[in-house]
Amino acid sequence: MSQLKGGEFLLRAAKMEDVFSPEDFTDEHRAIARATEEFWDNEVAPQLEEIQHQNHDAAVRVLRKSAELGLTGVVVPEQWGGMEMDMISAMIVAEVLGRDGSYAAWHGAHAGIGTLPLALFGTEVLKKKYLKRLVSAEFVGAYALTEPHAGSDALAAKTRADLAPDGAHYVMNGSKMWITNAGKADIFTVFAKVNGEQDKFTAFIVERAWPGVKVGAEEKKMGIKGSSTCAVYFDNVKVPVENVLGEVGRGHVIAFNILNVGRLKLGPFAVGGSKQVLAQSIKYAKERQAFGGPIARFGMIRHKLAEMAIRIFAAESVAYRAAGDVERFGDHLKGAEEYAVECSYVKVLASEVLDFVVDEGVQVHGGYGYHQDYFVERAYRDSRINRIFEGTNEINRLLATGMLLKRAKRGQLALVEGVKKLQDELMSATGPVDSDVAANAKKIALFALGLAYQRFRDQIEDQQEVLAGITECAMNAYAMESVSVRRCKLASTGKAAAAQDVCDVYLDEAMNVVEQSARSVLAASSEGDALRVNLAILRRLAKREQVNVIGARQRIASKLLESGRYLF
Repeated sequence: MSQLKGGEFLLRAAKMEDVFSPEDFTDEHRAIARATEEFWDNEVAPQLEEIQHQNHDAAVRVLRKSAELGLTGVVVPEQWGGMEMDMISAMIVAEVLGRDGSYAAWHGAHAGIGTLPLALFGTEVLKKKYLKRLVSAEFVGAYALTEPHAGSDALAAKTRADLAPDGAHYVMNGSKMWITNAGKADIFTVFAKVNGEQDKFTAFIVERAWPGVKVGAEEKKMGIKGSSTCAVYFDNVKVPVENVLGEVGRGHVIAFNILNVGRLKLGPFAVGGSKQVLAQSIKYAKERQAFGGPIARFGMIRHKLAEMAIRIFAAESVAYRAAGDVERFGDHLKGAEEYAVECSYVKVLASEVLDFVVDEGVQVHGGYGYHQDYFVERAYRDSRINRIFEGTNEINRLLATGMLLKRAKRGQLALVEGVKKLQDELMSATGPVDSDVAANAKKIALFALGLAYQRFRDQIEDQQEVLAGITECAMNAYAMESVSVRRCKLASTGKAAAAQDVCDVYLDEAMNVVEQSARSVLAASSEGDALRVNLAILRRLAKREQVNVIGARQRIASKLLESGRYLF
C-alpha cells in the first residue's frame, strides 16, 4: 500500500484501504470501547451533577478511577504504566468521554496535553520522576501555554526563565491564563523564554508545590462549568535545569506538535458529544406531543435529526481517517506533524459540526431546550469552547492552507505540478467533467489555490480571507472523499442504504460550500474576462446530478427514530 502523505489527498485519489474508518475497528478496539462505555455508565454518569456543580474533588476521583482502567495512559508505553495501545484506541476513549464537556475537559487536558509532552519529549530522569504518577493520576497534569497577551500568537509569551548564576536552576517569572485543570493540577508544562530571548522559547516541568507558584481563582465561564480553569502565576520560581522539557529554544516544537495531536483528538470528543445530543433529541422528539401526536412525525423535525446524523457521519469519517494516517505513519508525534493539515481540518470540521448539532438539539426541544433542567442547554454552552480550544478555527483555517504552501516550497508536496496539470486539463477540455463529485471538489480547491497564488505570490499569507476560502474548499473536499470511501465500505452491509442517503446529501451540501467559497477566492484573484472564464470553469466542475435530498433525509430520519440513536 502506498500511503498518501500529508496534504497529498488533493493530488491523488484515496483507495479504500488508504482510508481508516470505524468499520475497520479490530476486536481490541471494540473491547476498549466497551470498557470505556462501562466506565462512563458506572463511574462518570453518576457523578456528572457533582462535577457540574464544580465539585473538583469528585472530578479528580473519577479521573483516578479511569486511571485504574488505563484510560489515562492509552498510548503511553507500558514501562511507564500505560497501555501502549494505538492512536485509534485513544480516539475511541475520547469519543466516549466526550459525552459531557466538563468531564471531557478534565480527562482530555490530563491524559492529552497534560501528559503527552512529558511522554514524548521528557528525558529518562523526568519520566522516572513524573510520568508514572501522571499516568496513575496520582498527579493531575495541566498545560500552561496561553498568556493574557499571547493566545494564538504563542511565541509572543512574556513569561521568562533566567538561568541562575550557579547554573543549577532557572528563575521563572510570569503568568499564564485559561489553564484547564489548574485548580487541581500538581504538574504544569510551562512555556517560557530563557533569559527573555525570543529564540529561546522553552518548555519546563513545574510543580505546583514549589515556592512562588500560585493558582488564581476559578474563572466564571460560559460553559464547561464543571471543569477547572484558572490563571497561574510564577514569582521567582526555582526550576531545576533537569526540568527542561526537550531542548532550550525548542519549546515551539513541543507546543505545535502537541497542538497537532490535540486538534486530532478534539475530533472524537466533538463526535461523542454530538452523538449524545442526537440521541437525546431523538428521544425527546418521540415523546413530545403536539397537535395530536409526537413531534417526530413532522417533516421539519425529521429534517433536523437527519441533518445532525449526516454531519456527525462526516466528522466521524474525517477524524478516524486522519487518526488512521497518523497511526500508520508509525510514530504518533511525527505522524501528527506529517498530517498537521488534516489535523486542523478535523478540529475545525468536528467543532463546527458539534456546534450545529447542539443548536439544532435545542431547537428540537423548543422552550425546554432553553431550560437548565435539560441536557441540551448545557451541551449548547459547553460546545462553544471547542472553536477556541487548540487554536481558534480562524487560525486553523489560515494554518491549513499555509502549511500546504510551505510543504510545497520545501519539496514535500507536488502542489505546483498538480496545479499546472489541472490547469492544462481544464483549458483543453470542454466536455463534461468527472462524475466523481468529491474528485471535482478537490479540483476546485486546487484551481482556487493556483489562481490565488498566481495573483498574490509571496503576499498570499496577508490575504486571510483568501486563505480561509481555499481551506474551506480543501477541507470540504477531504470530508467528501472520506464520506464517499466510507460509503463504499458499507455497501455490502445492512447499513448500505442509509450510508448512500447520507453520502448523497452530504456531497450535495458540501459541494455548495465548496462552490461558494471558490467563487469568492476567484473573484479576489482575477477580474474581467479572466474572472468570467474562471467562473465558467468553476460551474463546470461543480455541476452534478441533483439528488432528492428531502427524500433521503426522510429515510434517514425514519431509521434514526426506529433505532433511537446514531446509525453507524
